[in-house]
Amino acid sequence: MAVERGGFSPDGLGAYALDELSEIRSTPEVIYARVFRRLRPRTKLPEIRVEYRKWANASANIKLDRGTLVVHIADVLERAPEQVTEALAEILLSKLFRRAVPRRSNDRYRRYLNRRDVRGAIDLVRVTRGRKQVDGMEGHCYNLEQVFDELNFRYFHGLMSRPVLGWSPRASRTLLGHYDSSHNTIVLSRILDRPETPRIAVEYVLFHEMLHLRHPAEHRGPRRCVHTAEFKKAESQFDRLSEAKAALREL
Repeated sequence: MAVERGGFSPDGLGAYALDELSEIRSTPEVIYARVFRRLRPRTKLPEIRVEYRKWANASANIKLDRGTLVVHIADVLERAPEQVTEALAEILLSKLFRRAVPRRSNDRYRRYLNRRDVRGAIDLVRVTRGRKQVDGMEGHCYNLEQVFDELNFRYFHGLMSRPVLGWSPRASRTLLGHYDSSHNTIVLSRILDRPETPRIAVEYVLFHEMLHLRHPAEHRGPRRCVHTAEFKKAESQFDRLSEAKAALREL
């Protein structure tokens, strides 16, 4: 129902035109209070404090501290639509109260993060605020520059531009390598830079991360597909693939 200037709407909002109504936005505290009441109807509503922080990513956290619900959110999400802020509130409060996260909220939030403009904004704060902790290319046993150049010639006709390469400061067994598109950096776990690690294992992990440059992640609604069909097909072309995977399992 249209509301004319100077008139009154049936719900008592008063003299607002439709375009003015569209600009009315609940504060984050009001949104979190609304979701809190929905999830915990028999619990007294606590004081709520929502703060936006200048972080280098799109993180958010929540805690109930001495009767105050404290929410910290990366400022890159400060201008998110109200529906997205409410979806994030449902995600955080559901986790706080150990409840299943509603799928609709998770999908809505993921769809927003996967928007091209939002991904660009997140990448920008990562570059301008973030610091990439990485050691040099020359390891104790393996030189990543040398391995990269050999793989580049063997699988990419020498046409791939070399990103920043480095060993991780810590020897992780769970994350053997990763490609950070924001900093155009490939990092391999220091655990691979040991005499007992066969070269084929180092080559395979580095080759896998190089494929992320050739086959970037695809965003399909709420889903972010990192290993696409094209990625997997290209990975299958790695020589002695079974031997390389077996060597990694030994780690």
